[in-house]
Amino acid sequence: MTVKELCEKCGFEAVCLPEPDREVTGGYCGDLLSWVMGRAKSGEAWVTIMSNMNIAAVATLCDTACIVLSENVSPDAGVAENAEMRGINILKTPLPTFEAAVLISKQL
Repeated sequence: MTVKELCEKCGFEAVCLPEPDREVTGGYCGDLLSWVMGRAKSGEAWVTIMSNMNIAAVATLCDTACIVLSENVSPDAGVAENAEMRGINILKTPLPTFEAAVLISKQL
């Protein structure tokens, strides 16, 4: 499933979608960036409440398919532009992290 399809099927809002056809192969939930860096895998949808500039760097290092900001979190100023330049997809949902992850899992 692509990031664009995941976004549509889950009802997520696209904050930035520079690579809508990126394949989503799984999911990872985590808010401690150093922990995510060592555990998230390439192609996963990363669900987090973190919204600072560092999420784009972590997503780049881990090669995640997208970042899903849960709990109606909006990215800090400049994050979407930075992610766009790096080719990082960012989605947003009002759902709690657990519910967002369950929804993603059901779609995959």
